[in-house]
Formats: sequence, structure tokens, C-alpha cells
Amino acid sequence: MKIAIVTDDNAGFTQEEVKQMNIFIVKMPVIVNGETRFQNVDLTEDEFYRLLESDVEIHTSQPAPGQLIELWDELLKTYDQVVQIPMSSGLSEECNNAKSLAQSYPGKVFVVDNHRISVTLKQAIRDAIKLVNEGKTGPEIVETLEKEAHESSIYIMVDTLKYLKKGGRVTPAGAALGSALHIKPVLSIMGEKLDAYKKALGTKKAKQILIDATANDLKTKFKDLPKDRIAFAVAYTHNLKDALEFKEEVSKAFDIPSDNIEINPLSLSVGTHVGPGILALAISKIL
Repeated sequence: MKIAIVTDDNAGFTQEEVKQMNIFIVKMPVIVNGETRFQNVDLTEDEFYRLLESDVEIHTSQPAPGQLIELWDELLKTYDQVVQIPMSSGLSEECNNAKSLAQSYPGKVFVVDNHRISVTLKQAIRDAIKLVNEGKTGPEIVETLEKEAHESSIYIMVDTLKYLKKGGRVTPAGAALGSALHIKPVLSIMGEKLDAYKKALGTKKAKQILIDATANDLKTKFKDLPKDRIAFAVAYTHNLKDALEFKEEVSKAFDIPSDNIEINPLSLSVGTHVGPGILALAISKIL
């Protein structure tokens, strides 16, 4: 059985990775002053963050139903089934909308809600490919990935809560952390919306919180997994230099080669809601 794996560009795959892995990407619209634009098509990262920080009206939208239908119809000409793995339903309606559309493709299109975003979603796609190669069917892939949904964690240092509050992507507890001078809120996501974790006075202490929280998860939640079954990743928004430095700190803290830590910018559709200056540390179980 031939199965096509589809995700959205929130997973952060490069064009080279998409070709190499033979996966399919749904482009997420970014609405700039009422005009629909797409990352790496007609909107660069530099232009996006310049516009965002100048308070230009920017918001995100879901892929048009016709965009999904056209993609699925085309894929089903050569594939037996389609498995679509969008970003978490707790952060977007994209997943629920795709599930509704998939009802018109019984036995053909299956939508996974494994409550992930960015680098943890990326690992879920890799897990899905492994399951395809093992001969699993669409329903079996959905069952496995949804069962493994919470086998990951992300801790995020945000520079400001301005954008998260505006988009409603943070819980009331998270929003209550405030934005006092030099205070760096640290949030977590392990399923639904971003939630409060801790707050730190300055970037250095905030990064240490990310490392300590991850270390605690390794000792508790992931205690039965060998280190080679854990995927480490750093995510960032428009601050590559800071992210590279943090990656080296993570490498030393956990005694793992720097090359074994993935580093990815968040997509522009995610950046709309979190703003620039993000640093995040994520771990995910590898199937």
C-alpha cells in the first residue's frame, strides 16, 4: 500500500528535506494588511519580522478547503491513502477543518491530531515515515501517532507576551506572567495551548530554566528511554546567532554532540503569534 504523508509548513522542513523524504507540504497563509502571502514564496523572514515589529496588521488563516481537496485528489491518483499531520488542534482550527473535509474521503484520507508543533511535529513526521516503511496502514499510523502525542515537551522563552496575548494562543495563566522590564516568561506546551511554566530575570536565567526543565523531563517522563531514542531540538524566531549559542549550551549540559541537536526557525505563521526573539528547547521520543 502506498501512503502519502502530508503536513504543513509549521513543521519547519526545508525544501531539500521535503524532496529527500518524499513528503508533501500544505502552505500556511499569512495575511499582511489584508493580502494573503506565503513563506518563502512572496514573504521572506526578514521582511516578515520587519513588518511585524512595525505593528503592521498581520494574522494567520487556515489553508483553503479547495487547497486541501486539490492536493488530496492529486495524491490519490498515485497513492492508496493520505495521512495528514497538521499542527496541534489546541493551537489552530486547521486540524479540525481537515478532519471535517476528510469525511468525504472514507478509507482514503486520515488526519492525525498528535498535539504537536514545530520541531516536535517534525519528529512526528519522521515517525510516520518509519511506520509507512514498516507497512502500517493509514488508520494504524493515526492510532500510533495519537497514542504517542504527549511523548514530547517544549519549553519556550519569549521576549514579549504581546503577540501571544493578541492571538489568544496562551492560557490566562501564561498571559498573567506579565512583561515587566527584563522579565523573560518561560512557557511550556505539552498538548494544547502554551501555558505558564516559570519566569526569569534575564535571558541567561531563562535559558537555564529551559535546560533544567528538560533535564527533569528526562529523569521522569522519559526515564526509561535510552538517549539515542530522544530527539533534541532548538527552535528560534529571527535570532539565529542566539540560537546557535544556545545549541552549544544544550550540547554541554546534556553531554551530546552538537550535531545531534536539530535547530529550526519557527514558521512565519507561528512567528505571527510569538514574535521575534524566541528560544525553545524540545525533546521528543523517537519511535
